[in-house]
Amino acid sequence: MAVINCPACSKKISDKAAECSHCGLEIANASGDRLTHIRKVNRIQRAQTLLNQSFIAMLLFCAGFLGIFWYDDMQASWQYLLSMIICVVGFFGYIITRIRLIIFKRTSKEL
Repeated sequence: MAVINCPACSKKISDKAAECSHCGLEIANASGDRLTHIRKVNRIQRAQTLLNQSFIAMLLFCAGFLGIFWYDDMQASWQYLLSMIICVVGFFGYIITRIRLIIFKRTSKEL
């Protein structure tokens, strides 16, 4: 008995299982077209998740940047420090997420 990844949800299941215990996909009755469609939908959902994370990181960066200018006269305050931290986290989060998105798109083209 070997452990394989479910074609729909990519979770570990037995190769002898008739259906996935996580998502309920009937593996024995799944056609090639159906599996291709499921993989395509999963890739689209993954790309959308990465784009959403990128958008949230950009919002954090903008909010932090706005806070830096808002509390510019009180540079020793906790609000200014929090704005700086949010701006840095948003910036690096955006860069990292965009790199992950580029890598994801390159691996999707190979499939």
